Amino acid sequence: MMRTTAPAKVNLGIAVSGVRPDGYHELRSVFLRLALADELAVRPTSGSDHLVIEGAPDCPVDGNLVLRATAAFRAAAGVRGIDVDPVAIRLHKRIPMAAGLAGGSSDAAAMLRLLALASPGALEPLALREVAARIGADVPFFVGAAGAALVAGIGETVESLPPPIEPLGVLLVTPPVEMTTPAVFGAWDRLTATSAASTGSVPPATSATAVIDALAAELRAGATPSTITGLADRLRDANDLWPAAVSVWPMLQGWRDDLERALDRPVLLTGSGSTLVALYEDPLAASDAADVLGRARLADGGARIAATASTSPYPPDIDIIEEGT
Repeated sequence: MMRTTAPAKVNLGIAVSGVRPDGYHELRSVFLRLALADELAVRPTSGSDHLVIEGAPDCPVDGNLVLRATAAFRAAAGVRGIDVDPVAIRLHKRIPMAAGLAGGSSDAAAMLRLLALASPGALEPLALREVAARIGADVPFFVGAAGAALVAGIGETVESLPPPIEPLGVLLVTPPVEMTTPAVFGAWDRLTATSAASTGSVPPATSATAVIDALAAELRAGATPSTITGLADRLRDANDLWPAAVSVWPMLQGWRDDLERALDRPVLLTGSGSTLVALYEDPLAASDAADVLGRARLADGGARIAATASTSPYPPDIDIIEEGT
């Protein structure tokens, strides 16, 4: 049996620059890998692939990205004349679903890494990244080893960045609503079309790109956690999907307002939502903030509150554990 973790990520800013002819949106964002992670274990089996999911009763098996990744890897390996045997898969979920944390994409990438280890030579690194890009926009980031990255295009362009030189404390608050990526991007399309119709022109580029590029430059130079928290005010307003997310679920605005009053700091939206994020100079401070929210009984409203941290680069060769079958 082989086992690995599948970490969550947060987006520190998202700029949406337009839509490609094929309907995919052009994005620019800094991804930050987190210690919060799902766990994936696989072993050979007979018959057909089999997936069991623990920790999240509502997580669907049919259409799960883990199974899509398995099928895509097997098909790509088959083109090269390499057979990939059926596998039994156990997925333990800890990352909230439909929350902007890319748990499903990370699970898929973890599956690709496990299959690549089990089938040496089946796919070269470039081919593995190509398979990852076909599965989902966030999957190529997780296939790599970076603790952070500047991600552009539809996720296929990934520039590895050093994470903060010490762990950054990250507080995650996931309200009790699932916000699907297609719904939020559909709302972005409608809002953009409405704006263009009222002004007679395409809306100009937002300032989010400049903030994202400034953050990437700080990380390249060796950013401390205090450097990142110092940018939190600007990063808060550097997510072009915020108006679309609020249009999908108007209560999100109230959640952020309440959190900013309770925490006395900027609160960001990761991805297309619904998870809200506060940044701290160390993990202990994020844990203390989670306790504050717990005493405020925020979880009584159905929110999931988790204190976590940024992580160092994540080399698959030391992350994957081989065990007896």
